[in-house]
Amino acid sequence: MSDYLIKAIDKTKNLRLLTITAKDLVAEAQKCHDTWSASSAVLGRTMVASLLLAGAELTDKEELTVRLLGNGPVGATVVTAKADLTVKGYVQNPHIALPPREDGHIDVKKAVGQGWLEVTKDLGLKQPYTGEVPIVSGEIAEYFAYYLTKSEQIPSAVGLSVFVNPNNTIGASGGFMLQALPGASDALIDQTIKRINALPALSSSFLDGMTPEDLARKILGTDCKILEKDDVAFKCDCSKEKYADILATLKNSQLKDMIEQDHGAELTCNFCGNKYNYSEDELKDILAQKEADNA
Repeated sequence: MSDYLIKAIDKTKNLRLLTITAKDLVAEAQKCHDTWSASSAVLGRTMVASLLLAGAELTDKEELTVRLLGNGPVGATVVTAKADLTVKGYVQNPHIALPPREDGHIDVKKAVGQGWLEVTKDLGLKQPYTGEVPIVSGEIAEYFAYYLTKSEQIPSAVGLSVFVNPNNTIGASGGFMLQALPGASDALIDQTIKRINALPALSSSFLDGMTPEDLARKILGTDCKILEKDDVAFKCDCSKEKYADILATLKNSQLKDMIEQDHGAELTCNFCGNKYNYSEDELKDILAQKEADNA
């Protein structure tokens, strides 16, 4: 179990914590989209945060989609995470590498720019629920903490890390999400925040072999209780059948143009890059079925 998420609670049972290591899944996304350093940092951190949100809030077959809509060079970032802790995502502009900040870290603030963080939850109801907050700082972790505090009224602290090697491969990735439960005192929260502020850089710690369990004990104390441990993975659920359903939503005239002028169609999944080809006959079948359904 290389990539996994744990859920833990402190000894007072007033603080809930999720921690995650996600190097392999972020590395898979990096290879899939050929992202450069700044794009990798933005996509990877958003994927880690989305998995933490999913682990905290989703059950059964629910899913959530995070859209980081900044005006920086990376462009929009879209990530979908499911209750089974699988995740997929992409950035609008994967080939972005920027000069590092003075401290040597990737300039995520400049890569993202200003804009909005949107979280849409599909909870199996008639309409998905969407919450949004403005991007308020330079760190993606703070966007999510602000979202949880403002949109969901859950006092939270979030830490995210993606370490990108000079050759654009991923050296480490992980993070945490701390949530104060209704019984948490100000003193307990302050004490825990002090522990978080005293932590060394997450990327360095993960590179040195820190596990999610180690991180949980550093934040909540050695007497915390580990409640769950679950695999996390990069996984796209696209298929030729799903894209056929998308083709069926086009106007009949558009399908006819594909048949008569293009003699087929090729669709590419934004999330994983898989390509799906449809022959003239397959498009004719889709059109015929659509016309029969509307007859």
